[in-house]
Amino acid sequence: MRLAFILYKFFPFGGLQRDFLRIALTCQARGHDIAVYTMQWDGDRPEGFEIHTWKPRTLSAHARNEKFHAHVFARLTQKPADVVIGFNKMPGLDVYYAADTCYEDKARHLRSRWYRYGARYKHFSSYERSVFDRDSHTESLLISGAQKPLFEKYYGTAPERLHLLPPGISRDRRRPENGHAIRAEFRQAFGINDDELLLLMIGSGFKTKGVDRALLSIKALPDALRRKTRLFVIGQDNPKQFQLQAHKLGIARQITFFSGRDDVPRFLLGADLLIHPAYNENTGTVLLEALVAGLTVFCTDVCGYAHYITDARAGELIPAPFNQQAMNTQLIKILESMEQRKEWQANALTFADTADIYSMPEHAADLIETIGIRLTGATA
Repeated sequence: MRLAFILYKFFPFGGLQRDFLRIALTCQARGHDIAVYTMQWDGDRPEGFEIHTWKPRTLSAHARNEKFHAHVFARLTQKPADVVIGFNKMPGLDVYYAADTCYEDKARHLRSRWYRYGARYKHFSSYERSVFDRDSHTESLLISGAQKPLFEKYYGTAPERLHLLPPGISRDRRRPENGHAIRAEFRQAFGINDDELLLLMIGSGFKTKGVDRALLSIKALPDALRRKTRLFVIGQDNPKQFQLQAHKLGIARQITFFSGRDDVPRFLLGADLLIHPAYNENTGTVLLEALVAGLTVFCTDVCGYAHYITDARAGELIPAPFNQQAMNTQLIKILESMEQRKEWQANALTFADTADIYSMPEHAADLIETIGIRLTGATA
């Protein structure tokens, strides 16, 4: 089959983008032709992919999305695909990969009622409705079970159109046999002493991931503990706001920001704790990547994958409603208990050996093929 994948932007370090690439490569390995439509492609281009880039010039994001959508579907009229798979919500999709949370729910609970009178809301609301409305034919691949009742609530989506996928953690994130040697080399390279504690944050969108909360918690550590604690933050975002915050808190020398990197497994092995106090998070792939690397996780319970940390007994959750003082107290307790972190690490590695947290691309490809067979009338 000819499969058309649509996403607004590709860069190598985004969770959505990495999921797209693994699913598309899995489909390609099964013999399907892959066409990609995007406004921007950064990074290497996989061999055999037919990649089309076009970015309209507009004053607003929603106007840009609408022009891009019109352009892509005009191209698809000229050269049709058997299945159209979107990684952003938009009209006309056969399959939608639901990397984002329910927009309507966020608009109603995280914004003022005036927000729903704006052009931005009207655009994103209508694009979401085009995917999940009870009369739509689009089938959605969900990566968070918590989102399913929300789409059913707001749009009356038929349950049979909502397919829940298992996680799809890349196996290269698993702790290798020489993990201790990699950790020692990493810490030497970055000048981290054996008695120092390295906290790690990973993810584009520093505000949503809760970098501000992490900085406040580090400031609140007892003096002796704070002096031996460092934080590395990795992600595709502008760190200026948070660098300024760290400077005002007097902890700037302990905080290091990195842009997106392709050697994240080294950081997971070299750190002592993954901290992820996100404001909201559909899944939180990095939580599982840390888990399979044997890294203790400290995250908010609003993350879609937070329950895996509890299941694995590999860290602690920050309960909702969020309280900064409570988070500060939890962090102190975690950092002061090396034996507890060792136990969590052992639990995490055991969980990584037995849990089904790697097969998402294969399940997604199965569903795409099944939908494609039905749409084309072909036989398996």
